[in-house]
Amino acid sequence: MRSKASQKDDTQRRSDEVIAMHPAENGMQLGRALLHALHNAGISVLYQDREMKTVWARNMRPPWASETADGKDLLSPAQAARISAAKRKVIETGNAERLELGIPDSDGVRWFHIWIDADRSGSGEVQGVVTTMVETTEQKRREQTLKTLLREVSHRSKNLLAIIQSIATQTGRYSETLGDFLTRFRGRIQSLASSQDLVTSSNWRGAALRELISGQVGRYSADPGRSLRLDGENPYLNPNAALHIGLAMHELAVNSVSYGALSRPGGRVKVSARIAAGSETSSGLLLIWTEKIGAGQRNEKRFGSVALERVVPTSLNGSATLDIDEDHLEYRLTIPRGNFEME
Repeated sequence: MRSKASQKDDTQRRSDEVIAMHPAENGMQLGRALLHALHNAGISVLYQDREMKTVWARNMRPPWASETADGKDLLSPAQAARISAAKRKVIETGNAERLELGIPDSDGVRWFHIWIDADRSGSGEVQGVVTTMVETTEQKRREQTLKTLLREVSHRSKNLLAIIQSIATQTGRYSETLGDFLTRFRGRIQSLASSQDLVTSSNWRGAALRELISGQVGRYSADPGRSLRLDGENPYLNPNAALHIGLAMHELAVNSVSYGALSRPGGRVKVSARIAAGSETSSGLLLIWTEKIGAGQRNEKRFGSVALERVVPTSLNGSATLDIDEDHLEYRLTIPRGNFEME
């Protein structure tokens, strides 16, 4: 019993025959139509006899358009020998061959798929070879770009999972009850998600500092325009810096809502950013959060202060100080230049 694939091939051949036998069509019309199709599709076709002499060639674009119509003067000796060997094999065996070649060009490398098929006479004898060349440079570049993006996504995903694992560990260490842990952990994960949304919307470039701060503080303030004052520079943070600085802003905002300026009507926090030259910040960015706090501000070490003074600056290769007195809180974070760029 014949296979489905064989039946499909026969059906396709019968369909081609019906099309070719249409009464309104003649050989010249068909030839012109095929030439247009080859040109529009960017396909080059070369026909050679058994002695490898060129009989005809159509739409031979560079690098195949040469004196030999075979591109040999533009190929390396190894590539030319590879194509020649494949053609001889097709003539000897009658079996089709397929090759992929990368040809050096002034703009890099041009890629081609090459099909080599046998042309048989009515008696079935191989009387020549048909070589079809299709450029696949753009497809190859898209594939390479996709692979690069997938590697980048994998790398960033692993980094994000490492951050989440660290947050979970530290949150658990400083939580007294399961409910306390879940509340704090959810807030920190939501902070990461908010920062990650900014990074993703920028095609993984990062996030603008002011947008990042406004987003984090705005989650805990009914009117961020009144309760938050932003001064100074607005650099563009790389993805890693955006996630960690977003976490720092989250911790400061949560603390402020609980015990600081944002816990009172009309309370306001100020965040300033400036480029600071000299040994203090190694010509990096100095980010300062200041606010007035009420009496009874808690000052024991919890994850919030650990994140602000250790986790965030370490992740940025920077440094930080958190100063709290009776009525004032100031957080200073130095961010080396490798974490941001000025627009």
